[in-house]
Amino acid sequence: MVSPFALALYLFQDDSAATPAAANGSALVEMIHNSGPVAFAVLVLLLIASIFSWAVMLSKWSSFRRAQTQSQRFLRAFRKSSRLSEIASVAEQFKPSPLVVVFNEIHDEYQRQNGGRGLPRNPQALERAAQTASSEALTVMESRMTWLATIAAIAPFIGLFGTVMGIIDAFHGLGTAGAATLRAVAPGISEALITTAAGLVVAIPAVVGYNQLTARLREFGARMDDFGRELLNAIENAAMLTPSQPPVAEEPRRRSL
Repeated sequence: MVSPFALALYLFQDDSAATPAAANGSALVEMIHNSGPVAFAVLVLLLIASIFSWAVMLSKWSSFRRAQTQSQRFLRAFRKSSRLSEIASVAEQFKPSPLVVVFNEIHDEYQRQNGGRGLPRNPQALERAAQTASSEALTVMESRMTWLATIAAIAPFIGLFGTVMGIIDAFHGLGTAGAATLRAVAPGISEALITTAAGLVVAIPAVVGYNQLTARLREFGARMDDFGRELLNAIENAAMLTPSQPPVAEEPRRRSL
């Protein structure tokens, strides 16, 4: 007759022998391998969304860094120069900067009004040109930001969908097995946990990146508005300092007797 102590020792030896084999494999890889078709499709979709969101964030950070660097250089060149024509001739060198778009729009409007000399005939038109250029530049810089916001918003719900399907599979396993055993509910629970975690892993960086990029866009918008006002002041000051030509004196008319 087998004693209870010997039976317990035998079970402990079996568990200790099985533990290294289970520890050799990654738990995450095992859960992905055991996932059903719905959970696997959810994971693939989240992976694609994550790659796309990171591509958008990296490209935006790179382009914003170039725009900031070129804006600082353009401002230094603008404040050192005394003529708008000199800035207009070298403005294309600072093309990644959104300030160049504002400058070109105001300069073109100023040229159309009175050939770039004297006080502008319609200052309100210059202000509207500056606002239009700033809005167009921001629209270009905001491209693909809506995709990033969409991924940040829907990724948790996609993961939640996988969680719901995993729970449904777990309850189905309980119904078919007829007993509440770990073997019956483990596949469904693993699917639920891994899809929820994947949804959070995709959504959290997207939310942080979207907030950071939105803050940078507000900074660029404020800088363009400030530069537009600075350029208008420079045009008015230069026009006021330009000496006006003295009027030509008319010869006195002789009175006829």
